[in-house]
Amino acid sequence: MSLHIGDTAPDFTADTTTGPITLHDWIGSSWVFFFSHPGDFTPVCTTEMGRTAQLAEQFAARNTKPLGLSTDTAAEHLKWIADVDDTQNTTLRFPIVADPDLSIARLYDMIHPEQSATAAVRSVFIIDPDKKIRLTMTYPMSVGRNFDEILRVIDALQTGDAHRIATPADWQVGDRVIIPTSVSDDAAKEAFPQGFETLRPYLRTVKL
Repeated sequence: MSLHIGDTAPDFTADTTTGPITLHDWIGSSWVFFFSHPGDFTPVCTTEMGRTAQLAEQFAARNTKPLGLSTDTAAEHLKWIADVDDTQNTTLRFPIVADPDLSIARLYDMIHPEQSATAAVRSVFIIDPDKKIRLTMTYPMSVGRNFDEILRVIDALQTGDAHRIATPADWQVGDRVIIPTSVSDDAAKEAFPQGFETLRPYLRTVKL
């Protein structure tokens, strides 16, 4: 199944390290960082799980719940978490979905046969409170994710929703943002009374 930005994230019920969840109910009014791993007790995955745990306060500040997935059982996940906590100097509290039959990995197109027929690649789905997929990223098994970028795109999506703006390349919180071409100059003057800069008719920037 190929999932696109704007699609409703497929719902599922599954066992996790913190108990059973049904995705849409578990999301509630939060954003979700849903990310998959090739397997438990593997080196790159251990660092990624640890980094997510270390960033718990950063995710919470963004009203975002991390949700991991690996194609192993919850019992195996719980054993692995002890290693994650020990080697990464953290305490992992977010749920990790058990998916030993690959049903959720296949539902989310996380199985790429040229990489593995049984292990998920490093997929990322950012899901909003309306259960819509807002961003997807896929890393190969050998490359760990950039968590600064994951936090940055959550900031960009939330800022865009709040202010009806777009963000330029390498945008960080506090940088100037872009007024979309769908917003007329008159509407922009009303929305942004602080004024904006017109570099080209199609490229207008503003400081929020």
